[in-house]
Amino acid sequence: MTISVTVADVHQMTPDVKQFRLVADDHEFRYEPGQHTEIHFELDGEDETRPYTAANLPGTNQIVLAIKRYDDGNGSVYMHERTPGDEIEIEPVDGNLAVRNLDRDAVFVATGTGITPLYPMLKQYARVGVGAAQLVFGERDQEHLIFRESLDQLHAEHEDLSVDYVLSDADGAWAGRTGHVQDHLPDALDGGLDGADFYLCGVPEMVVETQDLLESEGVDEERIVTEGWEADETEE
Repeated sequence: MTISVTVADVHQMTPDVKQFRLVADDHEFRYEPGQHTEIHFELDGEDETRPYTAANLPGTNQIVLAIKRYDDGNGSVYMHERTPGDEIEIEPVDGNLAVRNLDRDAVFVATGTGITPLYPMLKQYARVGVGAAQLVFGERDQEHLIFRESLDQLHAEHEDLSVDYVLSDADGAWAGRTGHVQDHLPDALDGGLDGADFYLCGVPEMVVETQDLLESEGVDEERIVTEGWEADETEE
């Protein structure tokens, strides 16, 4: 069963990422922050689907998707051509990525659009989590940091939540961390590695390298949560 949604508005977040607010009539989206939907579109006469994470919290008739355009990505090209008023068929929101324990400290590590599932998870944790949360977010440069204003505001409103950016192609005006996020672990984590759950999402190389690093530092693999497909990608 698919859900019919209407594009309510489109917002250009960065040079290559657009945010789409999709509204459904007579439907309330219920899901765990971090889970994803799949959009349906037609390609060469065939029905295709692509997964995209809900960037907003559940409980309304709206779902927000932040989608990066890839010229060779049929789903992202299709979505970037949508305008307000367009109707789309999507799947119910589901998936494996979600906060496992709101009573434990949490560390979120993201690169690029891997922030899209971790952003609502971080918002959920800020609202109801009982420990401390840290985000380490890697991107190419400041211009491509999506959700930055919202993340900075979230950090300002919650003293037990920290946000750390790492840029791989920073200019001279950047005074923060540079390189790759995995190069700054565990140095970036003020609270250390003990007693926290880790949520990783982004380019497969980062996820696999970070997972290996954490395990080498003694973090139990059961406390490291990923989408689960990244190792196969790095082996291709």
